[in-house]
Amino acid sequence: MERILPVGKLDMGFLSSLLGRYTDSGEGIAIGAKVGEDAAVLDFGDRYLVTKTNPITFPTDEIGWYLVNVCVNNMVVRGVRPRWMLNCILLPEGKTTPEMVEGIFRQIYEASRAVDVLVVGGHTEVTHNLDRPIVIGHLIGDAPRDALVATGGARVGDVILITKAVGIEGTSIVAREMEADLLKKGISENLILRAQQFLFDPGIDVYHEALAAAETGWVHSMTDATEGGLATALHEMSEAGEVGVRVEAEKIPVLPETQEICEAYALDPIGLIASGMLILTASPERAGGLRQRLRALGVACAAIGVVTPSDEGRLLVKQSETSALPYFAVDELTKIL
Repeated sequence: MERILPVGKLDMGFLSSLLGRYTDSGEGIAIGAKVGEDAAVLDFGDRYLVTKTNPITFPTDEIGWYLVNVCVNNMVVRGVRPRWMLNCILLPEGKTTPEMVEGIFRQIYEASRAVDVLVVGGHTEVTHNLDRPIVIGHLIGDAPRDALVATGGARVGDVILITKAVGIEGTSIVAREMEADLLKKGISENLILRAQQFLFDPGIDVYHEALAAAETGWVHSMTDATEGGLATALHEMSEAGEVGVRVEAEKIPVLPETQEICEAYALDPIGLIASGMLILTASPERAGGLRQRLRALGVACAAIGVVTPSDEGRLLVKQSETSALPYFAVDELTKIL
């Protein structure tokens, strides 16, 4: 029987095999397609050209805003300021209105202006058999050769740092899409309203903190957590850097709103989509200074573990018990949406 793949990210081993066979490397490609790497880097001699493509596929009334911030996140974790953006906007047949289309365009434009990105083109169409808009963004930036930070740069002994808290994006999505059901489950209206605003506060962007961290020169690797949450991002960082990780569950910050909403649906916070949380590694000598630098920007930053040799694996320590760090190929959000 033909095997049907589930919703969510592809298995890392399968994806790595595909990328190894069907993508290119060589002259002019500084960093190409590789599991865990956030953006491709092309060598233009005195500078790098950095590119990233990302879709937004889940239903949301803030789809254009999400698109810009998710794409920008994937670029600034390279230590690169994004400059230009092209977008592909696919709209549902029988549901699309001029107001819907203009709303998406306006969201993209306003979110791009907030981070000095120029919208320069793309493609828009009403598409057969879609039940909701789907948007795909392609972001381009450039950077000096000495400014780049790789996802795969983690070194054995590095401290693993994360900003803000786990599941910020997922918490906001659930609160926005499942408000009536949450009320039925006894979640207070005030908590739901606070969680809905997580999109903006603490926020799903990492623009300022990622660039500030990169400018110190202290960061060995950096990424943001998206589908599959913190746990899956750590797997991808580990895979890219060919290292292991050891993470202490009790040190992972979980906001009360996230905790309560996850408990209501039996979701694991570390597997919940988590844009807005930056993951960094730095030497023990630099980690404290990096945390201070981020806190000076008003961004909470916690040390949650260490980078280990690859043969030690990817581990989660919880209440003094050590187990394999879970991998969420399918985001916890898909259990309810």
